[in-house]
Amino acid sequence: MQTKIAEYRKKRGVTQEELADAVNVTRQTIISLEGGRYKASLVLAHKLAQYFDVTIEELIVFDKADENL
Repeated sequence: MQTKIAEYRKKRGVTQEELADAVNVTRQTIISLEGGRYKASLVLAHKLAQYFDVTIEELIVFDKADENL
């Protein structure tokens, strides 16, 4: 699963640490999300989408492989 978290974060001018604090996770979680090594829970995806004022679909790019989740 790919995300646009890094893109939106950079547009907003916030660090990974600042984003992590805003959504109550660790910086490592943000790093893993941005690198595609971790799949956000629905709750976390919702928090991130609210933070950036976008939909979950705008923030997270789903592909055919994700359909079996």
